[in-house]
This record gives sequence, C-alpha cells and structure tokens, in this order.
Amino acid sequence: MSARKKLVAGNWKMNGTLAANAELLHGIKQGALATACDLVVCAPFPYLAQTSAELLGSPVTWGAQDCSAHAQGAYTGEVSAAMLTDFGCRWVIVGHSERRQYHAESSALVAAKTMQVLRAGLTPIVCVGETFEERDAGQTLAVIESQLRAVTSALAQAGESQWVNRVVVAYEPVWAIGTGRTASSTQAQEVHAFIRAQWRTAFGTSADALRILYGGSVKPGNAAELFDQPDVDGGLIGGASLKADDFLGIAASAKAVA
Repeated sequence: MSARKKLVAGNWKMNGTLAANAELLHGIKQGALATACDLVVCAPFPYLAQTSAELLGSPVTWGAQDCSAHAQGAYTGEVSAAMLTDFGCRWVIVGHSERRQYHAESSALVAAKTMQVLRAGLTPIVCVGETFEERDAGQTLAVIESQLRAVTSALAQAGESQWVNRVVVAYEPVWAIGTGRTASSTQAQEVHAFIRAQWRTAFGTSADALRILYGGSVKPGNAAELFDQPDVDGGLIGGASLKADDFLGIAASAKAVA
C-alpha cells in the first residue's frame, strides 16, 4: 500500500471579513512551507476571490463549503460546482453536519452534490457522522454505513471508476463539533477503519488510497494522537482554522502513513 499524504482542511464556516481574512491567510501562507501535509482553506462563497488572490502561488489550496446539486438553471441563491472552478477551487465540502441538521440535507442530496463536484473536476470532502443520541443508542456504525452507502451507490451507478480515487471522506461526530468534546483516538480509529472497510467492499483496493479525515474539536494539543491512528489521514478543522498558529500547529502533527 502506498503512503497516504495527510490532508488538513480548514472550514471557516460563516466567519470572516476582508481585513481578518487577509491577516489569517497571510499567516497561513507564511507557515505553510514548514508543513508536510496538503493544506486547504475552505472559505465562504463571498471570500473565494480574495482567498484565491491571497493564496495563488503558495502551497495552500482552497475550496468551498458547499455547492448545489444542480449544474445550472433557475435555482436562486445556489452556487454550482462549475462556478467554483472560476475561483481556482479544488475542493468542496459536502454533507457537513450543519447542512444536514439546519438545512435538512438528506444523504441522497449529499450524494447528488458529490457527483456534481466530481463532474466539475473538483474533489469532494464528504462528511459523515452521528449525533450523541445515535452514539448513545449504539447506532454509530449503522448511521455511518447509511450515509456512506448513498455516495458509494451513486459512484457505482455513474460507472466512472476514476472518480472513486478523487473522493475524500471526513468523519465528524456531531456531538464533538464546536463542543470542546473530542472523540478519543480509539473511537476515531474504530470509525475510520469501518469507513475504509465499507469503501473496500464497494471499490476494492482503492480503499488503500482513500483519505479519511477526522473533524470535531481538533486542536494542536490533540491532533498528533488522532493523526497517529493508522486510518486517520488528517483533519477537517473548524474553529482552530480561524487562528493561523493553531491551524499550522495542527498541520505540523500530520505525517504520511505507510
């Protein structure tokens, strides 16, 4: 199995101003050369032009936090995956728990968005995760399996085998997002190993190269232990990505897995 390069992606969520972004991006750019992982910034739609201009020519790539399930048309307020390519985006987060919770996004819709991202030549970061109530009821793996199956089925039906290798999966236990609570490294590894096994069932040896990120209150102090797990290939970082030192500190914990 070839080494999987770690990936650390910052999700700014609905935060930022032009002035604050400029300072943050400058700090990230200054420290990026010292990191050994792929470093990504996912900014709100209005700031993609600024993010592109600030990061162009640096080792840091950028992406969006969502996209439409439609390619184009009369969908007021929506942003298509193809539009994102005009801003040099390489990544799109789809199915974040906040989209599932606050916007009632179903797994079928997340799968449709994933396919639009892939058709546009971009890389989807597909989020899956359980609530506290689901974990407490022992339903974690069943929830993850259901959410992931929607995506693997859509990929299989499309018959585009090369797309399988472009997908990134992020496990984000909903109970650990923005709460200060973090899944233990053992809990994270258990779910990440399950995700890889599900991918292997669907797509065979491509599972060896699948990058699976952990998201949920990752900080410089706990990143190394999480990233040391054999199936944890980096992180999807929320609040800590809004501070350059914290974001770079997390990235410094990322090493390739043989």
